[in-house]
Amino acid sequence: MQDPHRALALMRAEGPVRQVVTPRGLTVWLVTRYADVRALMSDPRVAKDAKLAQEMIARNVSATGAVDVTAQGLNAHMLNSDPPDHTRLRKLVNKAFTSGVVSRLRPRVEEITDELLDAMSGEVDLMKALAFPLPITVISELLGVELEDRDQFGAWSNLLLSQGDSAAISEAVGAMANYLVQLIARKSENPTDDLMSALVHASEEGDRLSPEELVAMVFLLLVAGYETTVNLIGNSVLALLRHPDQLKALRSDPSLLPNMVEESLRFDGSINIATLRFTKEPIEVSGVEIPAGEFLFLSLLSANRDPERFPEPDAFDVTRQTNGHMAFGHGIHYCVGAPLARLEAEIAIGRLLDRFDGIELLGEVESLRFRESLLVHGVESLPVRLS
Repeated sequence: MQDPHRALALMRAEGPVRQVVTPRGLTVWLVTRYADVRALMSDPRVAKDAKLAQEMIARNVSATGAVDVTAQGLNAHMLNSDPPDHTRLRKLVNKAFTSGVVSRLRPRVEEITDELLDAMSGEVDLMKALAFPLPITVISELLGVELEDRDQFGAWSNLLLSQGDSAAISEAVGAMANYLVQLIARKSENPTDDLMSALVHASEEGDRLSPEELVAMVFLLLVAGYETTVNLIGNSVLALLRHPDQLKALRSDPSLLPNMVEESLRFDGSINIATLRFTKEPIEVSGVEIPAGEFLFLSLLSANRDPERFPEPDAFDVTRQTNGHMAFGHGIHYCVGAPLARLEAEIAIGRLLDRFDGIELLGEVESLRFRESLLVHGVESLPVRLS
């Protein structure tokens, strides 16, 4: 997890489709080449149904066990469903994250960013000072989460996505589920002008959201709505600090900012391995037959560094044409929040560079620690000196 790209390059070359065992003892097929990952993401023989997956985990996992989030009702969301359930669930939130709707959030995102930058000077941890508070504030305001609850929710989420202690993760899952049930109840009784109230209201009109689905949907939007952007901001700034020539190019031509964000997504994206999928029938991938009923780990980090798709993939180039990167996935599960993540990253990084002439990494790059997670990819902290 501290240097995934070197290991993934070896796998792409020597065994792009291979069985591996996760830290929790789950046996899965890891797929690392771009063409294979992209094809499997839209293959109708590949499924994500949460209930079936949980039954498979119960049969497959070793004695160490896996944390059961289904029991607390957090798994029944659109990212863990197949059509037609996925279609109706996604329809409810699609309209909340269109480019037009997201663009109207720009003034508020700029305001939050400026407030955070005002509080920064000298030596700071950029993750705590900017990368975390910006997206958690934006998604919390969209969903109506109270200000005083945001740090607690962030702590739960961080634990949930880690490879940490199973008992602690189970406790966090239960606490988060209870919190969301109470939050939904408050919104049901006192609706306000936010996305949460709209989702509660839609379900009350018989618009297809069961209570379990509503809890799971809010959980997904809260966690996915900020975790990926936290790491996008952190990974982007780190890439710029490690490549001063690219930082200089961006400063001299700020119009490169959107392209820099896309290159950061390709070069060191926020997602390590895509969310769990499984085969419904046998599938041949790069000459290897994967039987039916097997779990798939599709490595987005690896696909985006595949030299067959991106020339000189280990080079960070803010002028590169990155069309086709898969940092947001592909197919029907393509990230619904992609426009919001792009907007927040562009504003956060653009205004950071406008505000500070000097941004210097404190300590050696090798001392930075990446989070111990199979899902998210980002540093735990990013200490810098601002001037």
